[in-house]
Amino acid sequence: MYNEKTIAVAIPCYRVEEHLERVVAGIPDFVDTILLVDDCSIDGTPALVDQMADGKRIIALHHERNQGVGGAMKTAFRKAIELKVDVVVKLDGDGQMDASYIAPLVKALTDAEFAKGNRLFDRRMLRRMPTIRRVGNMGVGFMVKAASGYWNVSDPVNGFFAIRTETLQQMDLERLADRYFFESSMLIEMHYTGARIREVTMPAIYADEHSNLSVGKTLFSFPPRLIAAWIRRLHLSYFVYDFNICSLYILVGLPSFLFGLIFGLCEWIHYASISSPSPTGTIMVAVLTFILGFQMLLAAAQYDITAPNPFDKR
Repeated sequence: MYNEKTIAVAIPCYRVEEHLERVVAGIPDFVDTILLVDDCSIDGTPALVDQMADGKRIIALHHERNQGVGGAMKTAFRKAIELKVDVVVKLDGDGQMDASYIAPLVKALTDAEFAKGNRLFDRRMLRRMPTIRRVGNMGVGFMVKAASGYWNVSDPVNGFFAIRTETLQQMDLERLADRYFFESSMLIEMHYTGARIREVTMPAIYADEHSNLSVGKTLFSFPPRLIAAWIRRLHLSYFVYDFNICSLYILVGLPSFLFGLIFGLCEWIHYASISSPSPTGTIMVAVLTFILGFQMLLAAAQYDITAPNPFDKR
């Protein structure tokens, strides 16, 4: 136990036979349960998981088909709820996460329901982070903030986290993504529980581990899902569960912005095709509606960033 809480560490295991024993050996003694989830790995990981399990502190869980990191974590979540532990910590099996930070993550849950690592506050480690990861984290991270409503989370794509099981019970686990969109979907779905989030500064570890994440897949598959989640959040937050000034900003601002943009482009193309200057009145209509809409959308964004979570009933 730690801080009078029972702790379970969940480790999704896929092609980690070279690192898993070292990772498990580094887990602190106060951790009550270690859940090793073999995600139908194609190397020696399944046998190693069974070899390490003792049925007491270390529990082996197996998938008959590969379900991705999210699928493995959902299996671990359900097992942790069944065991009635207080906190679940996600720790990757590839050695990229320092197990000594489990204690700070659990401690951060004193005044929060979810605690996650933040690699971006460590300047030395940030310089060592591969450029492609740093650029990808910035772009995807901004979209995750918008989709989840957690604008103050600096490193939203970090997968090292701790969560209270009572918060897990409030979440619809079926809506969590099975594969690499999992961490983002955790934040998105957690928004609807009103969970508070704390970040813990920690370094990232980059050694000889092999990443199964495709940069191409991330660039093409994440944005559509994040945009859909963002639209869903705005719809539920400002038109279903509540209606306030932000709702009006969106209702008036979005049509005005789109009208000014589309009308202006159509008229510009039309008059350009006949080699004639656009009438002043036409220009003014397009510009004024565009600017009005844009300003109202900016006001809606400002409200959304600073407003409290409407699902937090504390």
